Amino acid sequence: MAYNEFAYFYDEFNGEADYDALYKHIQKELAAHGIADGIVADLGCGTGELTLMLTQAGYDMIGIDQSEEMLCVVRDKAEQLGLSGKLLLLQQDLLKLDLYGTIRGAVSTFDTFNHIPDLDTAVANAGFFMEAGGVFLFDMNTPYKHQNVLGENEFTFEEEDASCVWRNHYDAENRRVEITVDIDYRETGEHFHEQFYEYTYDLETIRAALEQHGFVLESVCDGETFGPLTDESERYFFCAVKQYTQLEEQ
Repeated sequence: MAYNEFAYFYDEFNGEADYDALYKHIQKELAAHGIADGIVADLGCGTGELTLMLTQAGYDMIGIDQSEEMLCVVRDKAEQLGLSGKLLLLQQDLLKLDLYGTIRGAVSTFDTFNHIPDLDTAVANAGFFMEAGGVFLFDMNTPYKHQNVLGENEFTFEEEDASCVWRNHYDAENRRVEITVDIDYRETGEHFHEQFYEYTYDLETIRAALEQHGFVLESVCDGETFGPLTDESERYFFCAVKQYTQLEEQ
C-alpha cells in the first residue's frame, strides 16, 4: 500500500494523533535498552513527523516509505527544520527491504504493518538488518478495532482546502478491512480516489512471527494510552528485542 494523493493531506486528516506522547514513549524504550544514538530506521515513515523528532534527538534516522509522495513531504519538512542532509530517505517496499548495513533499532507506527499482507516476511526483513540487542518498536491495529471501530463505518474529514471521505468494509473471511478514500479539492474541483487494505493479525500470530525471526517480545501495551491492554484496546504497541545479528553472518 502506498498513499499517493492522500500524502499531502495526511497530517491534516491525522491531526488528532498525539505525536508527543508517542515520541516520549519510543524514546523512553530506546533509552531503556541503551540506545541513545546510532542508526534507527522508521519503517513506513509516512510524512515523517516521528522521523524528524528522532532526528532532532540525535539519532541517525533512515526514513523508509513506499510512497514517493510521502517522502516528498518529509523532504520539505526537513528543509524547513534545517535537517536536510541529516537523515536518509529511501523509497522501498518493506517486503523488499534492503539497507546498507546494520541498524540499532527500528520503529513503525500508525499501523504500517497492518497494511502488509505478508507479516512474516516484513518481520524477517526488519530483523535481518538489526544488531543483536537492537529494539523493534511498532504498533498495529487490534482485531477489535478492525471489527468494531472500522467495521462498516464511514468517516468524513473537513479541512479548509479539501474534504475526505473514508469508507471501511470488514471482510471476515479474509480477515482484512477494505478502505476507500475519496478526496475533493475545493479550489480546483479535482477528485481523487484511493483503495487499499488493512490486514487483521491477532496477538499470538504477531508474537509467533517475531519469535520465528530472532526477536523476544518483551512487552505489549495499549498503543494509545501506553498502559495495560484491555478488551477494547484499538492499538497494540510492541517492544521486541533482537537476539542475534544476521547481516554480518552472511
